[in-house]
Amino acid sequence: MADRTRRSTGIAGLDLALDGGFPPSTRVIVSGSPLSGLELLAGQFWETGDRGGTYLMLDTVPQEGMTDARGMDPAALAGAMQGDRIVVDSLSTLVREWGIDAAARFVLDDTREVIERGATIIYLLYTGLHSPAEEVRMMRAADIFITLRQQIHGNEVERTLAIEKYKDANVPQRVIPYHIVAKGLELSTTSRVV
Repeated sequence: MADRTRRSTGIAGLDLALDGGFPPSTRVIVSGSPLSGLELLAGQFWETGDRGGTYLMLDTVPQEGMTDARGMDPAALAGAMQGDRIVVDSLSTLVREWGIDAAARFVLDDTREVIERGATIIYLLYTGLHSPAEEVRMMRAADIFITLRQQIHGNEVERTLAIEKYKDANVPQRVIPYHIVAKGLELSTTSRVV
């Protein structure tokens, strides 16, 4: 049975893999290429429930309802985090603009009050932009680390989601296939029997 204290991710298959969704007071990093659907995953999480959250857009012109966070310093970003569902798009921009030490301090220290009040924060991290050492620092800062991967096989695109870190819980032992559809991501909820 799913834990009712968890926050739905907005994606039924991911909620199933996480036993009901993200726990409160959780730092979640979602890693993938710009075309892997990580922004869709973040948007589905943000739009689920009562929309009592904040989507901080650092990378481009924000869409309706999002907060224009371009140029904000760490204190202003932390101060802008309202509600229980928070998205930072993207952690890659913070690493690039502030450096890895300041970005790690932001995730672990500057947002501590937001986490302690029970919020769940999703940070987007784009692959291929950071050194392996920077990626490891970000992985260590996360309570949950999710990777979206895609491979092309002939004329087909195979997309998989892996929950690679899940603090204080069992990490699922398989990757989960997913599709990008008009409304966002859809995950397979069935296992293949061999």
